[in-house]
Amino acid sequence: MQSWSEIAVPTVPGSGPPLRLFDTADRQVRPVTPGATAGMYVCGITPYDATHLGHAATYLAFDLVNRVLRDGGHRVHYVQNVTDVDDPLFERAARDGVDWRDLGATEVELFREDMSALRVLPPADYIGAVESVGEVVELVDKLLAGGAAYVVDDARYPDVYFRHDATEQFGYESGYDRATMEKLFAERGGDPDRPGKRDRLDALLWRAARPDEPSWPAPFGAGRPGWHIECAAIALNRIGPEFDIQGGGSDLIFPHHEFSAAHAEALVAHRRFARHYVHAGLIGLAGEKMSKSRGNLVFVSRLRRGGTDPSAIRLGLFAGHYRQDREWTDSVLDDALARLDRWRQAVALSSAPAAEDTVARLRQHLADDLDTPKALAAVDAWVRQALAYGGPDVSAPALIADAVDALLGIRL
Repeated sequence: MQSWSEIAVPTVPGSGPPLRLFDTADRQVRPVTPGATAGMYVCGITPYDATHLGHAATYLAFDLVNRVLRDGGHRVHYVQNVTDVDDPLFERAARDGVDWRDLGATEVELFREDMSALRVLPPADYIGAVESVGEVVELVDKLLAGGAAYVVDDARYPDVYFRHDATEQFGYESGYDRATMEKLFAERGGDPDRPGKRDRLDALLWRAARPDEPSWPAPFGAGRPGWHIECAAIALNRIGPEFDIQGGGSDLIFPHHEFSAAHAEALVAHRRFARHYVHAGLIGLAGEKMSKSRGNLVFVSRLRRGGTDPSAIRLGLFAGHYRQDREWTDSVLDDALARLDRWRQAVALSSAPAAEDTVARLRQHLADDLDTPKALAAVDAWVRQALAYGGPDVSAPALIADAVDALLGIRL
């Protein structure tokens, strides 16, 4: 699957402190410690509808991670999947009377356009579930051979399931107790009541072929991938085990990230799938989480078509900390538009106050678990002084513009 186009990133003199991020599994902020190349896997979309601001907030958070790591001198091997074979896609296609493949292709293209407009750095590997089916089949076969998986006793639909207790450390990522796991498993795509399972928490690896559903051949019977094994296969085969960052929205902590990690750990016998598990907060509208099931969505494409500058969308989402659940309101967008206008006025000046300290503070705040509210405040302080008093430094406006572009992804 084709990624979107590269985004030019200015080079900013100097460097900042090493990146520190909150790790969900360890429940604390701690240093990210990559080698020359940082490996990052971020879960992608199920392409049955357009990109909403909840999606955007997640991908913008990990775009900041990408930018801070690059600014620190690291290469970043960024991998993202697309779940282009799944029940929601089939259901929406049937509702609209279109082929599920055509719907998926249309929505993936719209997602690419939205990400390009938002100036999100593209993944090096952008992989659809359909194109990774062969990889999934290989992994499921190995899990079956190793006893970490089993086929349910169902002559009609012999689905393959993962034993949730196949790894000793299962549950370490979320830290949830059994009752919470069962509740979330039922709410987030699990099937606790499926007859023939050995345990309510065992997760689907391979769904045996059903009428009117796509399927692929496999030694254990034709079918299609489960959700979690898709990400395990794509990540293992692109960046390997114990890569630096697995990311996504906080609603993926359990079951998706817990199980994708467990699948991989059962296969390669490593203690951790990723060194850091990082999760972004959810975006709400009118007091409810923004979600397709509720229909309370603000779409990036509609904002763009209405003339909203994508840089203002970035600023609006960066006004809150990436780990916080937060609301999107008209006032959030109005404040972002006003801030963007002030920043652009300031960098258009012929000279301004020296900017090196401001760039240093910007780097410091972003390295501290992506503290965007403080990062924006640091730029605001320079802008206020520049607009009120000017300054002697003719290079300062360009330095601020380059730093804001490189580190925040906002073109002034």
